[in-house]
Amino acid sequence: MKPVLVRQHEATTPPGLLVEWLEERGIAYEVHHSYKGHAVPEPSDYAFVASLGSPYGPNDTHEPGVVDELGLIGDAVEKDVPVLGLCFGGEVLSTVLGGRVEHAPVPELGWREIETDDPGVIPAGPWLEWHYERFTTPPGAVEVARTADAVQAFRMGPHLGVQFHPESTVEIVAHWASMDTENLDELGIEDGRALLDVAPGIEEAARGGAFRLFDAFFERVRESGKVAGEAGGKE
Repeated sequence: MKPVLVRQHEATTPPGLLVEWLEERGIAYEVHHSYKGHAVPEPSDYAFVASLGSPYGPNDTHEPGVVDELGLIGDAVEKDVPVLGLCFGGEVLSTVLGGRVEHAPVPELGWREIETDDPGVIPAGPWLEWHYERFTTPPGAVEVARTADAVQAFRMGPHLGVQFHPESTVEIVAHWASMDTENLDELGIEDGRALLDVAPGIEEAARGGAFRLFDAFFERVRESGKVAGEAGGKE
């Protein structure tokens, strides 16, 4: 089987639980650090592309890395390489499929429950979120989940875009909160870390939900017949 391509866009946005899932399932992968300016890979060399979070949005086309990711995900879609878009990655996927990304009137920060039409594919959570923009469901795509404030998930064929962060842990998001003091101050939030406090067991339940989401996505990838090929390595 071809390896999975994981696109990491900042040192502070690691793949977290996604890599745990890949390793537990014995799936080969490569993590490419897009922010290091390396050449954009060929998506057809991979079983699927997972694009992670970023401090930028797809409208920030003054950033070369954003332009590169729009090109890569657009190329993947054109070549029928499945895409798993997580927050920024979901926003990029929406954009290349004809949707749009806009300012979120209500930022979603911390743990959120979502309304899902297919809990076997997209569990209701709670999920970790940290975003100030939101995507729309692209034309022809199926909206799968939402909150009162934003679309949370859509799929089109084998592609899946989500607005939340199934790959992230509390430790990862707590680091974002510690760097986001200016925005939090404007919202009147004194302690961003407090948004992440939950009852015992929630974090482990979220990990289980993330694995179910990744499993369901990968099953659709397998059904699409896009996983055949040479085995690859990982880093």
